[in-house]
Amino acid sequence: MTSEMATGVDERLARWMADDFGLTVVSAVPVGYGADATAELWRATTADGGQYAVKLSGGGTPAGLVVTAQLAHQGVPGIVAPRVSRAGEVSTVHEGRRLSVVPWVSDERAIAGGMRPAHWRAYGELLAATHAVAVTDQLAGLPREDHTHAVVGAAAREMDRRLRAVDDRAADRWTRAVAGHWREAADDLATLLDRVDRMGAELRARPADLVVCHGDPHLGNLLLGPDGRVWLIDWDDAVLAPRERDLMFVLGGALAFAPVTPVQQAAFFEGYGPVEPDPVRLAYHLGVRALDDMSSWAGDVADAERPEADRVRALRIVAGLLSPVGLVSLARQALRDLGRWDG
Repeated sequence: MTSEMATGVDERLARWMADDFGLTVVSAVPVGYGADATAELWRATTADGGQYAVKLSGGGTPAGLVVTAQLAHQGVPGIVAPRVSRAGEVSTVHEGRRLSVVPWVSDERAIAGGMRPAHWRAYGELLAATHAVAVTDQLAGLPREDHTHAVVGAAAREMDRRLRAVDDRAADRWTRAVAGHWREAADDLATLLDRVDRMGAELRARPADLVVCHGDPHLGNLLLGPDGRVWLIDWDDAVLAPRERDLMFVLGGALAFAPVTPVQQAAFFEGYGPVEPDPVRLAYHLGVRALDDMSSWAGDVADAERPEADRVRALRIVAGLLSPVGLVSLARQALRDLGRWDG
C-alpha cells in the first residue's frame, strides 16, 4: 500500500521505506525540529504500529549514523541506533540525499523543561560512556579536532565585512536589525576571534587525548523518558576531540534561554564522574561556537530569500547570543577568568 491517498504519505517516501527498509508506512507527519535547512524530518508510523524518525539529509556525511550504531553495539546507554537497510547499510541515497530511519523513542524534549536531577545524572552517564568507548576502525574515520577553526574564522570575518557595509536606508528591517546588533558587538567579536586564534595555536602545540564526542550535546538534542531516562540524538557533528568539546555545553552553557545552573551541573557530574577540564580548551570551544553561531544565525536574518518567520526566529537567537547569558558573553567571561580579556 503505497499510494498517497491510501497512506497519507508522500508516495516516494512510502516506496523508499518499503524498498529499502522493509517498512510499510501508514502515516508520516513532518517535524520541524533542528536548524538544518538541507534536511527533512518525519515522524512515521508503520502498519505494525512502530514509530520512527525518518530523515532525508542533504548535507554532511553518514558519520553520525555510523557512530550511533557503534555506540549502541558497545552498550552506551541513551543511544538510539539506526535501523539497518535490507542491504545492511545505516542509510540509503535518494535524489542526492541520505534517507535514515531511527526508532522514535520519546516526545519529550529536554529543551522544553522537565529535566529532573535523575535526568541530569543520566545525561552525565551517557556522555561519560561515550567518551570512554573504544575507538574502533569504524569510529577512527570521524573528523578530528585540530584547533584550526579556519571555516569559522573566515565566516566570521566575511559576516563582519558584510554587515558593517549594510546601507540602513536601502536594507529591509530585519537586515538593518541584525546589522545593528553586529555593529554594537563588533569590537567584542573581533577580540574574541583574535583570542580564539591565539588559543588555537597554543592548543595545537599541546595536543590532548581525543575521545568520541557528540559535538553538539545541548538540551535541544536530548530527549527525556520516565525514571530519569535520556536519549541523545542528532549525531551529525560527531568528532574525535578533547572531552571539553562536549563538556562546554554543561560547564559553559550554550542556549541563552536555557542556562545550566550550578545545581544541574552538580547532578550531571554525579553521573559523569570526577574530571578536571582544561579551562583553556573550554574557553577555546566556547569562543569558536559563539563565533560560529553568530555568523550562521546573522546570515539567516540577512537572507531576504528566507521566510519572515525564520528571519524573526534567527534574530531572536542572535539577540540571545549577545545577552548576558548568551554564548558571546559566556566566552568573554571564560577569557576574563583566564586573564586573556582586557576591559
